[in-house]
Amino acid sequence: MIKKSFKVTSEAGLHARPATSIVNEANQFGAEIEITYKEKTVNLKSIMGLMSLGIAEGAEIIIQASGSDEEEAINGLTNRLKSESLAEAL
Repeated sequence: MIKKSFKVTSEAGLHARPATSIVNEANQFGAEIEITYKEKTVNLKSIMGLMSLGIAEGAEIIIQASGSDEEEAINGLTNRLKSESLAEAL
């Protein structure tokens, strides 16, 4: 299992459009991927799960992946978050 922490930098937080982008990225991998915010953890491959967290600008989140392609999953999500100016790694 690999865990990585991020700080959300998008002024709008992780609302519908960026959430869709993140979920689409997560679904490209076979690994189980979860996101944790304020002690609540959800499946990052679920748009409803991600939206239920209500992640705002400045929030600290943890993404964890477990499986055969966990490293690729974390790297892909890190790149997506950075390229779309949604979050930065801590």
